[in-house]
Amino acid sequence: MSLLFPTHPTTRPRRRQRRHSNLVPTLFGLGLAAPAVAVVAYLLWPTWHSQKPGDPDRIPVSVGSTLFNVEGHAFRRKVQKHSGPQERVDLSYTYPALEANEAPRHVTVENFDEHVQPIDRIFLSISAHHNATSPDARLRTIYPLYADQASRSADGLTIQPFYDSTPYAKEDLFLGSAPTLVARCTRDGATPGMCMSERRVGGADLVFRFPRAWLDDWRTVGDAMDRLTVRLGDDKSPYSLSARSSSRIAIWN
Repeated sequence: MSLLFPTHPTTRPRRRQRRHSNLVPTLFGLGLAAPAVAVVAYLLWPTWHSQKPGDPDRIPVSVGSTLFNVEGHAFRRKVQKHSGPQERVDLSYTYPALEANEAPRHVTVENFDEHVQPIDRIFLSISAHHNATSPDARLRTIYPLYADQASRSADGLTIQPFYDSTPYAKEDLFLGSAPTLVARCTRDGATPGMCMSERRVGGADLVFRFPRAWLDDWRTVGDAMDRLTVRLGDDKSPYSLSARSSSRIAIWN
């Protein structure tokens, strides 16, 4: 039977040769693709993290098409802690150190006190203004319609109370220069008065909030807001400090 039906011992080796011949170009292709993948991954890897150990990360956020570089620990809401365009971000910093890496204090049954705990943070909201009335225009054209006569304090801070029958009832307008400060504050009552100070940078409005009691040292407050505005800004942006200096809010007498 072996003479009539001869076997072919070379069939199996030929199949192995075909497998080896297909494996070589596959390995060669993978070898060429690996460096290309590594280069692409390197180019696309985020580069906005701080290069100094111990420094908080800076996250680039675009609000109203204006770039702000925000420390990661400054975000008050975790959902806002990401790069890219956003409609609004809410931040907080310790005062007067202006640090963003300290966790807020938590009130528990053990540490609860009947007295109101003093606020040690300055709060900042950055939101797109969509061409709404600017803080400068509001100061020049709207507030004078509702404000009473101004009185100047010994340290150079001007105070103008708003009339009771106005949208700003039970509020006072504080104006200072060197540094420039414009703040609208509620009056002390059942709760301590709070102040709001606004400024416009590019397509975004910056709204600072802080206790009215801080105005006893109003120059330090004004300087803190200036420092935060510069720190959050992009040095290469047309809305840097040098560009904003020409658009400072004028204070009327």
